[in-house]
Amino acid sequence: MDKKRGAKHFLPTLKRVLSFLFSFYPVLLPVTIFCILLNAAVSAIPSVFQQKILSLIEKSWREGNWEGVAPEILRWVLILCILYLISLAAGFIYNFLMATITQGSLKKFRERMFNGMQDLPIRYFDTHSHGDIMSSYTNDIDTLRQLISICIPQALVSFVTVVTIIFIMLYYSLWMSAIVLIGSVVMTRVVKKVGGGSSHYFIRQQQELARTEGYVQEMMNGQKVVKVFNHEEAAKRDFDRINEELFRVSEKANRYANILMPILANIGNILYVFVAVFGGLLLALKVPNLSLSGMALQISIVVPFLNMTKQFAGQVGQISTEITSVVMGVAGAERIFALMDEKPESDKGHISLVRCEEKDGRIEETGSRTEMWAWKKVDADGKTEYRRLRGDVELHGVDFSYDGRKTVLSDINVYARPGQKVAFVGATGAGKTTITNLINRFYDIQKGEIIYDGFSIYDIRLKDLRRSLGIILQDTVLFTGTVMENIRYGKLDATDEECIAAARLAGADDFITRLPKGYETEIHGNGGNLSQGQRQLLSIARAAVADPPVMIMDEATSSIDTRTEAIVQKGMDALMAGRTVFVIAHRLSTVRNSDVIMVMDHGKIIERGSHEELIRARGNYYQLYTGAFELE
Repeated sequence: MDKKRGAKHFLPTLKRVLSFLFSFYPVLLPVTIFCILLNAAVSAIPSVFQQKILSLIEKSWREGNWEGVAPEILRWVLILCILYLISLAAGFIYNFLMATITQGSLKKFRERMFNGMQDLPIRYFDTHSHGDIMSSYTNDIDTLRQLISICIPQALVSFVTVVTIIFIMLYYSLWMSAIVLIGSVVMTRVVKKVGGGSSHYFIRQQQELARTEGYVQEMMNGQKVVKVFNHEEAAKRDFDRINEELFRVSEKANRYANILMPILANIGNILYVFVAVFGGLLLALKVPNLSLSGMALQISIVVPFLNMTKQFAGQVGQISTEITSVVMGVAGAERIFALMDEKPESDKGHISLVRCEEKDGRIEETGSRTEMWAWKKVDADGKTEYRRLRGDVELHGVDFSYDGRKTVLSDINVYARPGQKVAFVGATGAGKTTITNLINRFYDIQKGEIIYDGFSIYDIRLKDLRRSLGIILQDTVLFTGTVMENIRYGKLDATDEECIAAARLAGADDFITRLPKGYETEIHGNGGNLSQGQRQLLSIARAAVADPPVMIMDEATSSIDTRTEAIVQKGMDALMAGRTVFVIAHRLSTVRNSDVIMVMDHGKIIERGSHEELIRARGNYYQLYTGAFELE
């Protein structure tokens, strides 16, 4: 987040938080606010009753007549007790409801963040630190919790109390109210000056905290690499530098916040003294009182006025202490909204993928678990067209750039017919993986078109496009859960038998059955209790159970030793039978049986043909295969 962005968007962000709260709890929140206001208003009233009681005592003392005073005082005390009971009930209700509103709102915010995150393009996760994203779910949510549960209610209480006290003061004495109002102007300027400095640094603190967490997560994920290359000291130095910046901004933020309250407390004490002296002078000089009540200035007014002055200064000080928490909460909310507002993947597709069967030469949608899939296209006039999913993929004149400046792919033309195995070989950075990322629309092309079974992939709904594609990546990702659950991730409604069959097809059943609990063995930490090869076999099994018509294998066997590769290759051949397959491989032995081999260099296809054709051409592929030069 931009450093200047927080201050500029403070009020709009705060308004947006409030609008979300009202949308989440349209009934409970107004009830809670009413209870807060009632509780605050009652807390400011005791001074009025104090004045009434003192006035009765003063009058009785002056007139020497105490008859009927005790019942009158008792009446005011009883009314005051009733009001305190009302305040107690209001306080209990608002604290009880606030717990529901706070935790319920945080739950809804987390849901919206996570659900929105599922629709974000891969580009977002490639350009944002995972630790920074996680910080929004932890630190920023926590600051938002404080904003909702503590800061906003307390700010309402303080504001209503201050306003109520000012009206009561004006009712009793305009002269002394003027002194308090002058003091409040001074306190407001101090809050603005000191609080403004702290707000800037508290916003920075949230940013640096996210940066620190991002670095820590990165180091945790890369501990093996750090230790292998003896970079512990370098990692410590980098962390110290990042941590030092967090310390610097946090120190300044809290320094401003910590000096604010003592300053305001002393201003409040000085204001109390001024009011006491000024009130005493008014009484001594018998200056005519100016008030909305028209009452003469008396001891019974000055004494409660002093209490109100102390309460007024205390509430202003309370508001000042909440400013830092409000600023942090709004800064956290802005980062949360930034994640929620990220633009989702563009999906204007209208062609869906359905299960079907063929009867009398016609394709009919069944909705049942048939093995046949078809594309369903509904025209503007309501006419429905079914086209069997065959796995015919074409790229025509495709250009692509990640940043809009440097071209990664240039004039790519690929024709993968149903059942063909198309392989891409070439040096790292040649653009092999990028092509497969474009087919499943992890990224959108700048020029050209990609056709899938005669349809542009941009006319196919994203979830249906990706449902038709199976991907086995070089970097395996496993989730916390059992082995069976990880295999079933490829097809959530798959039976145990289907998962076991997929594991056997991939060659994973042998090692799975030797695990302590077989298919019910728990996997933790992305499969830390499994070897890299075993994790890759599980990812292959997961793709096998999905049973897609098109397979993309990005260095799928790179983490498997030669002996295991021979076992897996047999299962892979069975898995690839009858499917369109895109293979990216450094081991040229794995692409020999491909129908078409594409040799890539610097984002261009420089050679294409079968293994035999490319060997006869004695070009780059021949040089690679015979070892004249190697892939980097």
